[in-house]
Amino acid sequence: VVPGRHDVGMDDAAIIAASHEVGFPVLLKPSAGGGGKGMRRVADPHDLVEEIAGARREARSSFGDDALLVERYVGRPRHIEIQVLADAHGTVLHLGERECSLQRRHQKIIEEAPSPLLDAAMREAMGSAAVEAARTVGYVGAGTVEFILSADKPDEFFFLEMNTRLQVEHPVTELVTGIDLVEAQIRVAAGQPLGLAQSDIMMNGHAIEARVYAEDPVRGFLPSAGRVLDLHEPTGDHVRVDSSLSVGTVVGTDYDPMLSKVIAWGPDREAARRRLLGALADTVILGLRTNVGYLRALLADSAVVAGDLDTGLVERRGPDLVPPFDSEVLAAAALLRLLELEPTSDIVDPFDIPGGWRVGQPAWASWRMQLAGQEPVTVRVRGRAGAAEVAVGAAEPVLASASWDDPYLDVTVAGRRSRYAYAEDGDVAWFGRDGDAVSIRETDALSAARHSDESAASTGAVLAPMPGTVTLVRAEQGETVHKGQPLVVVEAMKMEHVLTAPLDGVLSELSVVTGQQVAMDEKLALVMSIEAAEA
Repeated sequence: VVPGRHDVGMDDAAIIAASHEVGFPVLLKPSAGGGGKGMRRVADPHDLVEEIAGARREARSSFGDDALLVERYVGRPRHIEIQVLADAHGTVLHLGERECSLQRRHQKIIEEAPSPLLDAAMREAMGSAAVEAARTVGYVGAGTVEFILSADKPDEFFFLEMNTRLQVEHPVTELVTGIDLVEAQIRVAAGQPLGLAQSDIMMNGHAIEARVYAEDPVRGFLPSAGRVLDLHEPTGDHVRVDSSLSVGTVVGTDYDPMLSKVIAWGPDREAARRRLLGALADTVILGLRTNVGYLRALLADSAVVAGDLDTGLVERRGPDLVPPFDSEVLAAAALLRLLELEPTSDIVDPFDIPGGWRVGQPAWASWRMQLAGQEPVTVRVRGRAGAAEVAVGAAEPVLASASWDDPYLDVTVAGRRSRYAYAEDGDVAWFGRDGDAVSIRETDALSAARHSDESAASTGAVLAPMPGTVTLVRAEQGETVHKGQPLVVVEAMKMEHVLTAPLDGVLSELSVVTGQQVAMDEKLALVMSIEAAEA
C-alpha cells in the first residue's frame, strides 16, 4: 500500500500532521470517490491549508462528502488496473490489466489493454494480487483493482483502491478478451456461475480507448458548452464508439464533461494506435469545442508511440500538444463567403459575378474574421471561388480555391487541400477538420468595438473563462490586490477554477456573489492600477 493515512473523518489539523508524517510531496484524495475530482498534489507545506480547503469543496460538490485521505506522491507513477470478475459460487478471475497512465489533472484520457510495460510474470503477479484482494473481502461482481508503480521500478507495485463497478474504460478489456463484462455482471447479479476458469481467459491483440471531453484545449481545457449542430462518429472494422450525442443535444457544464468513448482494436499496439488515430480524424462534433484534436496529437507523441508512459507525461508536454488551427481556416471562411455570393443559375449575367472589376484585375473583397478567444483578422480575397487569391492578415496572397462536395467544403490554399465540415449557429460559423473544430464570427461591429477599447489584459478585467457557478469570492471591492492573487473561484463540471488578479492594483469592480451563475467571458471583476485608481 502507498504510505499514507486513511483514518475516517480526519479534520484539517490531522491532515496537516499526516502530511508531515508521510513527507512532501503528498497527494490529498477524497475518500468518497475518484476521477481526479478533489485530488491535489501539495509540494509546499505552506500551501496545505488552502489546498485542503479547495479539495474539500470539490469533494463535497462531486460526492456529497468532503472527507480526505493523504498519501505519499509517487514520482513518475504508472497507473495500472486489473479487471476482476467474481461470482457467488467461489470463482474469482482476473481479465488482465489496463494501462491508465495517460491522465490530465488525475483524470484518465487514454487507456489501453494490455499494458506495454508488463511482462508475463508481472502480469501474473498483479493479477494474482487483485484476485486475492477480491477473494479476501468476499467480493461478488465485476470490479477493478487499481495499482500504482514507478516507471523506474516496475517490479514494485502498490495497491491504490478497488472500484466496485465497471469502469469507463472496460471496453478495451472486452475487445482483447472477447468477454462481455456487462453481460457477465448481470449474470453474476442473477446468481448464475461465471462458467469460466482462469485458463479460459486469453488476451488477443491490443485495444486503445480515447475519451472525448467537452473542453477547450486552447483555453487551458476549460469546460465548453453548446448545442451539437453536426455530428459524425467513426465506424468501420474494429472501431467502437460509446456515445451520448446526437444532433441537437445540448451540452452544459453541470455534469462530467465526457461526451463519448472511441475504441479501436488491432492485432498489435501499433495497429490499434493507428486505427484509433484514423477514427478520431473521422470524428465531427460541431457546436462546441472538444479535445479530439488534442487526443490525436497525444497519440502521435513519440513517448506514447514507444509506450514510455507515466501519469505526469501529459502535464510535462503542456501546450505542445494543443493543436492550433492555422490561418488556413480563416482563408476557408472567407472563400466560403465568396462562394456563397456567386450565382448558381445555369445562365449567369457577368454583372452578377462578385468580381469587383477594376482596370487590369479584380478588386479585393475583405472580411473581418475572429476565431473564438482571439483578435479579429482581416482576410482579403479576389477572383472567383474556383480560382482565387487569398491573404490572411499581413501575409502575402496565395492561390486558393473552394467548392462544395455536400456536406463538406473542399478548400485548397497554397497547394494544400483540406476538407471541412461546416455548420452555422446564428452569427457563428463552425468549421471541423481532422477531428477538431473551431468557431469563427464575422462582424465588423464587433471588431470596431474591440479595437476602440483597451484589451481585457490591459484594463485588468477578470472574465469568466467558461459558464459556471461562483463558489467563492476571496476579495472585497476597493481592496488592494497583487498580480496572481486569487479573487474569485468558479465551478464548472464539478471542477474549481481559481481566477486571479491580472495585475497589481485596486479591485475597483466586483460584480458577482457566491452562488451566482455566470456566462463565458462575462466580466466578474476589474482591477485598476493604483495610478489609474487615484487619477
